[in-house]
Amino acid sequence: MRLEIPSIQLNNGFSMPTLGLGVYAPEQQKEVGQAVETALMVGYRLFDAASIYGNEKEVGDALLQGGVPRNEIFVTSKVWIDDMGYDATLRAFETSMKDLSLDYLDLYLIHWPKDQHRKDTWKALESLYDQGVVKSIGVSNYYQKHLEELFVYANVCPAINQIELSPFCYLPEELAFCKQNNIQVEGYAPVVRGQKKEHPVLVDIARKYGKSTYQILIRWVIEQGAVTIPKSIQKDRMIENAEVFDFALDAEDLVRMGVLYDNTRVAWDPRDF
Repeated sequence: MRLEIPSIQLNNGFSMPTLGLGVYAPEQQKEVGQAVETALMVGYRLFDAASIYGNEKEVGDALLQGGVPRNEIFVTSKVWIDDMGYDATLRAFETSMKDLSLDYLDLYLIHWPKDQHRKDTWKALESLYDQGVVKSIGVSNYYQKHLEELFVYANVCPAINQIELSPFCYLPEELAFCKQNNIQVEGYAPVVRGQKKEHPVLVDIARKYGKSTYQILIRWVIEQGAVTIPKSIQKDRMIENAEVFDFALDAEDLVRMGVLYDNTRVAWDPRDF
């Protein structure tokens, strides 16, 4: 039986699945293509790629081999720091499109809010959006200060802000700011690369629901109203990661998890930008 993953509607009317597959896999590049094919087979339709991951060719080939109609798949890519700037972004986009073997992207993001070229990079994304070769545009690793700056010159409101999100990297004011401005949050690294798998609070809550601690973490992100993109190359883990729509965390457990913040991160802190 294929997994049924619900979708949400973005601020421009397009929809995206609430859970997808991240393909950042520096130690497992050879397995990425097979992972994407497996994910398609079990029911994943959202794939989160980026030029810096170095595997967009493998992802694109797997999407072609997967046999799923293009209009049923939601593909994200991101422009890397070294490619920011108006013309450089357009070139980077063309490279990603060629590697992914696509004629349009569902979502294109600025990967990090590098100090220089943020405005010119966003203007390039708006141009791609106006041309229709990108269905939605957004940002990644932007916090309120970066979004407030963007609002000064943006003609298009970001559809997505992709940020690291787990109970251990939880800044509720950042989620609230995105919600107030109708920007959908997409949380990456929901299971903190396994670093908190044995945390006693998670173990206790997981036992209560008959779920794994990873499933509890993924469900927590979804209950913050966020899309999430856990990574895996294993079929069983992919299925487990997506079996989080048959239960809900109760208020007491949400409170317990909401105070676990300790700034554990797998990526840079956007506050340093």
